[in-house]
Amino acid sequence: MVTRDNQDMNSTQADLRDEVRQLAEEAFHLKLISGHGDGPDIEEYQIVYQGKPRHLPLEQARLFLANLLYRNRIH
Repeated sequence: MVTRDNQDMNSTQADLRDEVRQLAEEAFHLKLISGHGDGPDIEEYQIVYQGKPRHLPLEQARLFLANLLYRNRIH
């Protein structure tokens, strides 16, 4: 049974995943990461950074990518 709360959570999760994907695309085009994509778990995102794949929870992936992009803009 799907409740309204579950639908809201799924929508929020989808929005977060979309935001992470957009940040990852930007970082990839700037050559800050060498790859990205959905992780094996629906709540994770894979980012290849310095040649190493990292499976991060979506919120952590968002913060990591935002930080990476911010540091790139400063330098």
